[in-house]
Amino acid sequence: MKKYLYIAGLCLASLFLSSCDDFLTVSSPDQLTSGSFWRNESDAQAGIAAAYSQLEYYIDIWEFAEVKWPVEAYREDIVEMGNDARNYPNWVELYNFTYTNGNSQVSSYWWNNYKGASFANQVIEKVADIPDVAIQPGIREQIINEAYFLRAYYHLKLLLNWEKIIIRDKYITNQSDLNKALSPRTDAWDFIIGDLKKAIALPAAYDADNVGRATKGAAYAYLGFAYLTRAYEEPGKKSEYLTKALEALNEVKGYSLVKSFSSMFDATNKNSKESIFELQTSMSTANGASYRTQLHRWIGVEELGGWDEILPSNTLMNAFIKEGKIATTGRYDSRLYESIFFQCDYYNDGTGRVYGWNYDDWFSDDKGIAYNRPAFRKFMPTDYAALKTNRCAINIPLMRYANVLLMKAEVLNEQNHPAQAIPLINDVRDIHGDMPPMTGTTQEAVRAQIEHERMIEFALENWRWYDLRRWGKLKEVMNGVGRTFDTQKNAFYPVPLTEINSNDEIN
Repeated sequence: MKKYLYIAGLCLASLFLSSCDDFLTVSSPDQLTSGSFWRNESDAQAGIAAAYSQLEYYIDIWEFAEVKWPVEAYREDIVEMGNDARNYPNWVELYNFTYTNGNSQVSSYWWNNYKGASFANQVIEKVADIPDVAIQPGIREQIINEAYFLRAYYHLKLLLNWEKIIIRDKYITNQSDLNKALSPRTDAWDFIIGDLKKAIALPAAYDADNVGRATKGAAYAYLGFAYLTRAYEEPGKKSEYLTKALEALNEVKGYSLVKSFSSMFDATNKNSKESIFELQTSMSTANGASYRTQLHRWIGVEELGGWDEILPSNTLMNAFIKEGKIATTGRYDSRLYESIFFQCDYYNDGTGRVYGWNYDDWFSDDKGIAYNRPAFRKFMPTDYAALKTNRCAINIPLMRYANVLLMKAEVLNEQNHPAQAIPLINDVRDIHGDMPPMTGTTQEAVRAQIEHERMIEFALENWRWYDLRRWGKLKEVMNGVGRTFDTQKNAFYPVPLTEINSNDEIN
């Protein structure tokens, strides 16, 4: 996959950048157009690579972090804004729930996902028309199914963040087609699930040159998540959708949990055996490619040379330590140390666990007095040399096997089978946290444990908001941490003003 990403970055720039508004109107001798493209298998591969390039946000040096995390993470109770973040009013609006439909970050997130859906629609329609002599039948089918997966993924991200969305199910070639109404939520779910069902025909795995492409396992994992979420949204069909969720999740095969938790987030274990779907990055700039980011600057605190935009909250820290030092290591849950730098014996033992020094060496004032300021270790580089580099290539696991196991546990528990859910929870606790089996056996105890595990397991992976909304706990949790929250207004983002102004079917 990586080699095609590089091709796409060079060969498709004019074709796809000219289609920012979901349609092509420019025909110029120095620009590719849909008429002169889509000729053969190479074009098809470059086209699907361009569709992948929109995952989360088009990978740019700093923009990548500055859209995804403010939009997805700032509203969660497990993070706080860093010192520098408070200088940006549109980010502060997201954190304080005072945003309007004119917020630029929200608008960028909306359009990025629709741009990705547009790219996927082009692939679905155009690759089907490539002459048989110019593309292998099996490759044609695979690429189109990848496009179905990506179209579902982009629409899913939109539906998770907006109550109603526009279903973009065809490649738009004229201005009038941009005018389309918002669809009922049930119709959007049907559309997403339909595309994911097509995508389950994808291969289970790829060779080394194509790592990162969507697989059968990814399609089943997101299908299971879609059904699980829908089960809560449509109580009258909860039993039916829970059954379908479990059926899909049971088809996610060939993966296992990784013992070294932090390795999945620091570039030392990219595309691990736990990774089901992962955003690919690279330090390579061959053929003009740009898949490096400054994510470590955005995540990192100022003490570590970062920009100081996001911090773990007291709520998250308390969740990590709530069970006490009962891990097999004699410490707190191992995921705490793998996810967060903080003042403790572990990070002050003289072995240089914080980029060659003790924690207190980094976190001390001008008088040499140390202080405790927890900072994310997750998505940060492993060593000092990488920390000081202005660019990084840390992959983002978008779906992990741990998520599948915890979703299965949730389904089983909601089906009144807590005894079947507990071993799945304990597997995650043991391998990732070095923690003993959970206590409690009732459905309510298991429900509480799943909430706890998901909070600490996926910190900074931005699942928390969707979990809380699924469980109907947004207002309770937000109010519990002293944040003003209106479920009616803030459970979803408003349709961006830019969409309203360009779409006559929305007002």
